[in-house]
Amino acid sequence: MAEVKIGEVVKFFAKPSVAAVKVTGGELKVGDTVKFTGHTTDLTHTIDSMEVNNQKIDTAVMGDFIGVKIGDRVRPGDEVFKVIPD
Repeated sequence: MAEVKIGEVVKFFAKPSVAAVKVTGGELKVGDTVKFTGHTTDLTHTIDSMEVNNQKIDTAVMGDFIGVKIGDRVRPGDEVFKVIPD
């Protein structure tokens, strides 16, 4: 299984449990599996939905700032990797 860095967490909203992610490379689609890693973070998550400016989108590309609903806490500066199955 390969992992490709696609972005980093810029903010985390605890109440809706949403990570704001800046996409710095590649492309991300609903259904993709991502891994959040950092000093105290190690979380793998499948993307159910993502938004840009409160609009649901299916695909995010480099330069987008997206909101992703996740099941656990992540922190600003955590790296986001797209998990690519073999």
